Order: sequence, then C-alpha cells, then structure tokens
Amino acid sequence: MKLTRDEWTRWGIILTVAVALIAPFLSGNLYLLNLLSLMLICIIFASAWNLLAYSGQGSLGHAAFFGIGAYASTLIAVKSGVSPYITIFLGAAVAAFIGILIGLTCVRLKEWFLAMVTFGFAIIVQTITVSILTPVTGGWDGIASPRLLSPDIPGYQLIEYYSILIITIASIIAIWYIMKSRIGLAFLAIRENELEARASGVDPVRYRLLAFAMSAYLAGVAGALEIHHIGYITPEIFGVDLSFWPVTYVIFGGLGTLAGPIVGTVVLTIIWEGLKMAGLTFARYVIVGVLLILVIIFLPKGLVDLPDQLQKWWKARKKA
Repeated sequence: MKLTRDEWTRWGIILTVAVALIAPFLSGNLYLLNLLSLMLICIIFASAWNLLAYSGQGSLGHAAFFGIGAYASTLIAVKSGVSPYITIFLGAAVAAFIGILIGLTCVRLKEWFLAMVTFGFAIIVQTITVSILTPVTGGWDGIASPRLLSPDIPGYQLIEYYSILIITIASIIAIWYIMKSRIGLAFLAIRENELEARASGVDPVRYRLLAFAMSAYLAGVAGALEIHHIGYITPEIFGVDLSFWPVTYVIFGGLGTLAGPIVGTVVLTIIWEGLKMAGLTFARYVIVGVLLILVIIFLPKGLVDLPDQLQKWWKARKKA
C-alpha cells in the first residue's frame, strides 16, 4: 500500500506522540527523562524557526528570541511570584513584541540579509544583557530561575515532562493549523513568488511581520520552558551555537514541512547522545557535519522525503 507524504506525516507524528507518552515508563532513568524534556523543547524551537522559513524568511539569530522569552519569564516570575506556567507565555509575548520591532525595521530585506540582521541582533542582546542590564540579569554569572514545579513535590520530574509534552503538542497543532489556513497559504505564496502574491492581493510585509511575531513567540515559549526546567539562566543562552541548532534540525529533517523539525530533532538528538556515550567529544561535530552534508546532497528535502525515495528505488528495482 502506497502512502502519501501527508499520510506518512500523520502516522509518523501519531507514533512519535505515542512513544513520547509511554517513554517515561520504559525506563526509570532520570537522565533519560531530562533528555526527553530538552528534546521536546528543541522541537518547539526548531518548529518556530521552520515557521519563519515557511514564509520565505531566514534567521541566524533566533537564540535572541529564545533568550528574551527565557529572561522575561524568569524576571516576571521572580518579581511577581506568579507561577512559571503563566509567565512562560508572558515571556513569549515579550519575545514576540521584540520580534515585531525587529520585523518592522528589516522585514523588507531578502532572506540572507535578514538572517545577518538577526545574527547581529542576537550578539547585541547578549552584550546588553552582560553590560547595561547586569544589575537585573546578573551578568555572566546569571540568576536563578523558578522551576516549573518545586522539587519538594513527589514525582515532579514526571509532571514537568508531561507538562512540556502537552505544550509541545499544542505548539505543533497550532503550527499545523497555521500552515493549513489562509495565513499559511499567504506565507507559501510569498515564499514561492512575492510578485505573484502581491498581484493576488497578499501584502508581503504584513504577512512576513505576522510570521516573525509567531516564530518569535514560539521561540520564547521554548526558551522559557528550558530555563524553568533547568532552574538557572545565563547570557550563554544567546550563544551562536544555539541559533544554528534549529537550522540544523530543520534542514536535516525537512525544511518547510510540519514533520521536518520533529524528525530532525529526534534523529540528531539520538545520534548526538549516542556519540557522547561512545566517548566522542569534538568528533561529534565532525560526524554531524558530515551527516548534514550527505542529507543535503542525497536528500535535499530532508529525512521526511526518505520514504518517497525508498519507494522510487523499489519501483526502479522491480522494473529492472
């Protein structure tokens, strides 16, 4: 039976969710539970970057919104005493607001010019955090962030994990709805041909700004979740490497697809942790880099295209 890409995507996501639901009961290892929680957060972050790319825009500084959401949520929680379950979304709103301001200034730029602006913005935010805002942020030393749940609560790690899982599923559903809606069609039209989209009555500036705000919001949610899960935040959250990881996840899994960020994050996390357990340190970067090059060359649409390619190979073999 031949399955379409949408069917592969649907069944793949259902299977992934099912595995995520039962994974904590397959092993009582707290390290594994922590790894799964961080992987879910990375899925949200990668999906946020992918949503921006879906509208034909690029970013090499998405760690800025990741960190802004984290810092805003932490400071709101510390100053007001409000639960992190609420401040996560407030911090993300701050990240979205900053994203709109950045979008207003450079949304007319082409993909890679915009990417360089966001890259510079992430460096600027980190510099401000460790200089002007040091009395508030603690500088390079960082500050403690309230945990999602108090460690005094029995089984708090498991509750945290399922909380993160629910937010991840909600984020994926929201992105799926956006992609299938008129907004998603407008994003796609702008990405494919801006002139034709404009001629059809689609305002590229308006929709690109909307994509920027949505992407920054989800990145802020991911950042706030990670910091409240870890319990501490430093300016290293704005690091260059953190901006490149979502790009790697998405390209590896499948750019512009709903399942791409999920597949890329899961597969690369398994490979990364497997190499770490094998005792490899810097060699991990080389191996992941080689794998990424191979995927770009032989699977330019990402790992999500692998089933289609295997079906084509099987048909060609049968004919031969």
